[in-house]
Amino acid sequence: MSESKQYEIPKKVVIEAYKRVKANKGSAGIDGIDFERFEKKLNNNLYKIWNRMSSGSYFPSPVLSVEIPKKAGGTRRLGIPTITDRIAQMVARMYVEPVVEPMFCDDSYGYRPNKSAIDAIATARKRCWRYDYVIELDVKGLFDNINHELLMRVVLKHVKEEWICLYIKRWLETPFITREGQVIERLSGTPQGGVISPVLANMYLHYVFDMWMKRNFPQAPFERYADDGVIHCRTKEEAFVVKKKLAARFAECKLELHPVKTRVVYCKDKDRTRNEELTEFDFLGYTFKAVYIMCKDGKVRYNFIASVSKTSSKSFRDKIKAMEVHKRTGCKIDIIAEILNPLIRGWMNYFGKFNPSAMKGTLQCIDRRLVKWAMCKYKNFRGKRGRAEKWLCTVRQREPKLFAHWSNLYSYC
Repeated sequence: MSESKQYEIPKKVVIEAYKRVKANKGSAGIDGIDFERFEKKLNNNLYKIWNRMSSGSYFPSPVLSVEIPKKAGGTRRLGIPTITDRIAQMVARMYVEPVVEPMFCDDSYGYRPNKSAIDAIATARKRCWRYDYVIELDVKGLFDNINHELLMRVVLKHVKEEWICLYIKRWLETPFITREGQVIERLSGTPQGGVISPVLANMYLHYVFDMWMKRNFPQAPFERYADDGVIHCRTKEEAFVVKKKLAARFAECKLELHPVKTRVVYCKDKDRTRNEELTEFDFLGYTFKAVYIMCKDGKVRYNFIASVSKTSSKSFRDKIKAMEVHKRTGCKIDIIAEILNPLIRGWMNYFGKFNPSAMKGTLQCIDRRLVKWAMCKYKNFRGKRGRAEKWLCTVRQREPKLFAHWSNLYSYC
């Protein structure tokens, strides 16, 4: 039996939204309700979401504010909505995304179906060979500083459903609350961590940056992944002109380019030999710079390529160390492999796409941790690192697929 409501939202959409939110996992919001508790009254909870959204009486709960460390130092504020609000946002996203997705530029890669960071890196890599200069772009605090009035103009232009516009406005205005109970009113921004936030950020930057670049500098291609980007220019003079006008454009749209991280870089290699101060840049965890490698003709030369960055390598090593496998002396080595392999495979799959040999030194840190584990576990290895290293090499030769990184390229055996 159908129920007459102010807004027509099929119940099956709410059910599908719940499935997608659950697949993304995530922790509890300010109400402390995780998926286990939410699912104890699943049908009732989903009905409440549908009923309130359909009647216009849905109001989001405050967003839990959590500070997470940045790789480069400092912290970033992450907003964690409740599971109820994440499902409601997913309902809206399922309507909005198919409408706006076709208008987005091919060179926008972040948070989009069938596009990835690896795609952006691959395109940037090829263009760096054809263009001598790059503008390394970083939008300062994008998710915290998006102007609500300007964003709502974009939303109203493309979203025809009145209820979606209503709820997006409410999500934007919902305050943060810290774990200590401090209330932080929000006058700008969309929470980094919200389900709808990536789509809203892309809609905003589509007009602020993507279309503006296409209109004003069509000769300067770019790759943008959310608030990180790379712009390619043929000359140094062109690069500084674009950078200056871009800073003015962002200021006009109530955003700011990071004054330190937004830089002009020269793609120096065997063919481009000018003396410039900046000759390398980071993009999506990779460092682009000249590396002495073998070319297709068999000769070794400096080529401008992408390799895993020092920051990404250190972050991986820190994660491995933080797992403290040397303390798991009650585990057999195959259990240690089960614990480490998901992290190792994920890291290798991402950073092994370009110049995989650059991962070698970082991945060898795993073997060093395993040697330390063996020295803690076995009495006859204590204080005898050389003996533990030989034992580990024997294990690798016997079971070369035990650890994801065990190949001739990555092991020190």
